[in-house]
Amino acid sequence: MAARLPLDLDPPVRQLRALLLGIDDRELIAPTPCPGWSVATLLDHLMGLAEAFTLAARKGADASGDGAPPVPSAAHLSPHWRSRLPVRLEELATAWKDPAAWLGTARAGGVSMPARQMGTVAANELVMHGWDLARATGQDFAADPRVLVTLIDFLAGGPPEGTPGFLGPHVTIDPEDAEEDLPRALALAGRNPSWRPSRVHDVPAARLHREQPPVPPDPRTPGGREDASWSRG
Repeated sequence: MAARLPLDLDPPVRQLRALLLGIDDRELIAPTPCPGWSVATLLDHLMGLAEAFTLAARKGADASGDGAPPVPSAAHLSPHWRSRLPVRLEELATAWKDPAAWLGTARAGGVSMPARQMGTVAANELVMHGWDLARATGQDFAADPRVLVTLIDFLAGGPPEGTPGFLGPHVTIDPEDAEEDLPRALALAGRNPSWRPSRVHDVPAARLHREQPPVPPDPRTPGGREDASWSRG
């Protein structure tokens, strides 16, 4: 009988892969719920975290070594992201299907932690950034209820003021929203469930990938960043 895994990463990966199909090149400069990040920057982040968490599951060498991982950048996003990112996400889900991935210690982004916690962090990244992409590009989003229950328990255990380098402060939401799992998980992860993007102006698609203007830094944090590149959940 196959061992039961703490979490199944297939649902959030399927959701993300479907969202990728709905992204137009003109939306690459659109803002996201991640302060200071455009859609292109978030996609570059997803490229890196997919690789990092796959290596963590396999107990391989940390892609970032002993230092912090590279800062995500729209200019660094591979022009082949449409074909490469879905493959990396599938490899991530497959790697965490191995029961051994959840045992012992795992390392990613220069951080070591119990493998079970690392797998939960990976799931949180997939769900939260899936929602980020959906909101930024005007797509529907639905998270797996079983994954959400696990994430709520995990996120609720963190301090309300957030965890520097990992999560922002908890967001207060309406009592009615708090009764639903997705808004509650988003708020615990430091997101405003009501976030909506500003209007994206029409820009020729050919100019958006490499010639997009820089996204203003987040004034709340030094250098405009509040966490490691693989962990902006």
